[in-house]
Amino acid sequence: MCSIFGVLDIKGNVSLLRTKALEMSRLMRHRGPDWSGIHVSDKAILVHERLSIIDINTGAQPLYNANNTHVLAVNGEIYNHQTLRQQHRNSGEYYKFQTYSDCEIILALYQKKGKQFLDDLQGMFAFILYDNIKDAYLIGRDHLGIIPLYMGFDKQGNRFIASEMKALVPICYTVEEFPPGSYLWSQDGEIQRYYDRDWFDYNKIKDNATNADTKILQSTLVTAVKAHLMSDVPYGVLLSGGLDSSIIAAISKKIIACQIENKEHKNAWWLQLHSFAVGLKGSPDLAAAQKVADNLGTIHHEIHFTIQEGLDAIQEVIFHIETYDVTTIRASIPMYLMARKIKSMGIKMVLSGEGADEIFGGYLYFHKAPNEREFHEETVRKLFALHMYDCARANKAMLAWGIEARVPFLDKNFIDVAMRINPQKKMCGNGKIEKYLLRKSFSSYLPGEIIQRQKEQFSDGVGYSWINSLKNIANKQIKDKQLKNAYSYFPYNPPISKEGYLYREIFEKLFPLASAAKCSSGGPSVACSSATAIEWDQSFKDIDEPSGRAVGIHQSAYK
Repeated sequence: MCSIFGVLDIKGNVSLLRTKALEMSRLMRHRGPDWSGIHVSDKAILVHERLSIIDINTGAQPLYNANNTHVLAVNGEIYNHQTLRQQHRNSGEYYKFQTYSDCEIILALYQKKGKQFLDDLQGMFAFILYDNIKDAYLIGRDHLGIIPLYMGFDKQGNRFIASEMKALVPICYTVEEFPPGSYLWSQDGEIQRYYDRDWFDYNKIKDNATNADTKILQSTLVTAVKAHLMSDVPYGVLLSGGLDSSIIAAISKKIIACQIENKEHKNAWWLQLHSFAVGLKGSPDLAAAQKVADNLGTIHHEIHFTIQEGLDAIQEVIFHIETYDVTTIRASIPMYLMARKIKSMGIKMVLSGEGADEIFGGYLYFHKAPNEREFHEETVRKLFALHMYDCARANKAMLAWGIEARVPFLDKNFIDVAMRINPQKKMCGNGKIEKYLLRKSFSSYLPGEIIQRQKEQFSDGVGYSWINSLKNIANKQIKDKQLKNAYSYFPYNPPISKEGYLYREIFEKLFPLASAAKCSSGGPSVACSSATAIEWDQSFKDIDEPSGRAVGIHQSAYK
């Protein structure tokens, strides 16, 4: 994982812009502390801060083709790069690879297909590619926005691209998110969507067979995890003890055991699976994670934080996560603190369980879905919003300390298989626990008490007193009058709670003029619901707390 910074459509003094580009790119060096690279021409400037995960020796960026006519800066991982390389060789197309980097396949595909290759990529990515011959550039972002990407303009009309907003706010008068699943080819002049699937439309999958094959679901996820374990550096798994992270850990452990048995890695001394859990002492997640780790035989690390340590980190977390969303900040603080500890142990990459709740309707409010259409359409809404919430949290909280987080549940192939399942088979309620189809698919991988553990939002699972403490500190710092007049201070998406007001105040100080960037979809939320799902149940309309414990069916529900 890395950061990229670009200056395109250059107007003005290139030397001054080069200096400014280096200065702004340094603001993101936490994402790529291992090396820096820069390409400069009269037409384009590309800067890259590198976190070395694949091809440590020759994979430095920007990358060039053999003739130095195409230049590329990428933030991300292309998991199917070996397959694509082989397909490219078999097709008879000639491209002379300069490195073993997984990202160089983008240059080869561009040479062959022009702009029409992005959906061939299996991975998470954001990139800038400049073509010197055509004097044109291509900007692309992965299917769901697992990797962040922002754009803006200065007053001279220079276009700036960056992995994080903090590198644009000092120089741009507009800042906005580059949309997921999309690309911009400069000769077209408009951003276009390339990611399109039949399951976006309920009507196209509603009549699919209802006998969902758990074996296909299982094998597809196992394949995804194996691809995501691609690494030339030490790695681990984040393990909250919940269903999703436990499944990823269990699959990883099996794959690593097979690799050791088959001697697939000659010098991989880190092929003992390390697992990491964070929480207040005595928290639900810590206890559950230890049970899973004991069962799997991972080298487990239990990371504790105190409430005061969490409160002290609020401002720096908002600086790194670049959001004012309440639920995201609540969960990001423990993850941020955990990342620092993981970094100190020499780990550079971790697998995480984000995405399963969105795909399978795992949040507790899904119990209230009135029918299959509403259930499915909410899962689609949630997937399309991940770039603002869980993906942003996992990516930025970990990369604040130079650790790459990978999310196998959001593998494109796995999503296609899971999202084409008839929603009738996914629906919870009427005696069915949330994500019961996923639980059934991996029932042989884990103990029954873990397979049947109720959904626990991360910000709850690290310790129930954590959220209470955040609300208490906000109540002390924000006056009733401030909240009442919130719209006057924050006309765009005003906060509806004192906690939200506190975070918004900090955000505005750190990122002036960035409020309209997509940091939150706005509107009320219960247990991570979209605003649309609030209509499912009358009781939701009276709840002003986004925690999962606000839903009455939670075993530790608010009274």
